[in-house]
Amino acid sequence: FLALPLSMAFTGMKFLDDCPVQPLIPLYLLVGGVVGSLKVGLLLFDSTRMRQLLTKSVMIDDDDDDEYPWRQNAHKYYIHLTLSLFLFLWFILGNYWVFSVYRPNFIPPFHHPQDYCDKILYVFAVGVLVVSHTVLALLIFCSCCVYCCSRQRYATEED
Repeated sequence: FLALPLSMAFTGMKFLDDCPVQPLIPLYLLVGGVVGSLKVGLLLFDSTRMRQLLTKSVMIDDDDDDEYPWRQNAHKYYIHLTLSLFLFLWFILGNYWVFSVYRPNFIPPFHHPQDYCDKILYVFAVGVLVVSHTVLALLIFCSCCVYCCSRQRYATEED
């Protein structure tokens, strides 16, 4: 879960000054990787904590009025929502920054030494965006399939 965001952060940090044609590309990777790692870390921590709470309530046969212990941590919902919204907006900005200089010079030209971007950095950024677009398309496709199947199933149950 953490492989992509950590590799983004490390690549952005390593090549921070190696893309003068668009200096926001390494910053996109660095910030996106750090915030993405934070988001994944919080999700893993919350899911582990939730399992502990649910296991504990089952083991002691807890009959409290509150059957849902996750309601106690509703403020974390807003943290996750804020991080997700930031990552989505950062993703859109990253698309603009990376594809606005599509196929830059990978070797500094003699007459414009600031008109280049490191090849490893740029190819990695494009790869991250391609993987992200692919995952997003698969999620949308699967969601549509689930929706259509559940709708069809509901329609056949009514008949």
